[in-house]
Formats: sequence, C-alpha cells, structure tokens
Amino acid sequence: MALIPSFFGNQRSGIFDPFSLDVWDPFKDFSSLSTRFPQETSAIVNTRIDWRETPEAHVFKADLPGLKKEEVKVEIEDDRMLQISGERNVEKEDKNETWHRVERSSGKFSRRFQLPENVKMDQIKASMEYGVLTVTVPKVEVKKPDVKAIEISG
Repeated sequence: MALIPSFFGNQRSGIFDPFSLDVWDPFKDFSSLSTRFPQETSAIVNTRIDWRETPEAHVFKADLPGLKKEEVKVEIEDDRMLQISGERNVEKEDKNETWHRVERSSGKFSRRFQLPENVKMDQIKASMEYGVLTVTVPKVEVKKPDVKAIEISG
C-alpha cells in the first residue's frame, strides 16, 4: 500500500509495506477546492426547496434548520419573482476546542423563482416552524366560462 501514496505525493518511502495501516485517501487532495469555492456556495446548493401547486395556491417549502425567522428574507419583485434568502453564520471557534469535522454549511443563500401570472401578489403569506419555511402564494380564481347548450334544428 505504501507505493500508491508515495506516487501521489505522500511522504512515504517507495518500499512496499503490506502491513502498513495508512490507507490512501483519493479525496485528500481535494481539500484545496474549498479555497477556490467559498463556503457560501455549499449553503446555496444545500438549500432545498420544494414547490408544489394545489388548486388554490403555489406552496414553497424550504428546509432551513438552525435558522430563526429573523435570519430569513422572503421578497417579491414587481415582475413576479419570489426570492428566498438568508445567512447561516459560522460558529465561533474557541482556541481550547479541536474541531474534528465541519459538515454543516454556512454563508449566504439565495433562491429565486419566477411565479406564473395567475397569482395574487398582494396575498402571499410566509411562516416558519421547526426550521421549515412555508411560503403560500394564492392563485387567482379562474372563472369557468358559462356554457350554454344550443339546440340544433334540422
């Protein structure tokens, strides 16, 4: 096993050691990617939002665990663009602590959705419960045309 790591830049000798306990990690060198792509990107990617349409409304649900409603913005632009944004802050590091793994994303996130024309822009509601944001966009009631049967003569 020692030959593979030495080929990829590990500080090992070129002697094959079948009892070696160190295992080659093919993803070890990808840690430099985090400097090229800031943490904000992972927060954007990890913001999961469902959009479903019912007969009465368009309903958006976003998983935002650990965020308070004050840390989330729901905005509507004039051209029927719904924007959900916010920021998940990085935990403060204490010099007496050792972090073994940091997997939770932090940074700013923003998602935008073009709403259809059949929405009531002035009646949009948003609520947040247990880390799930729900945005309800009511639809304009579509009147069914009156159909009148015409008798065919003949």
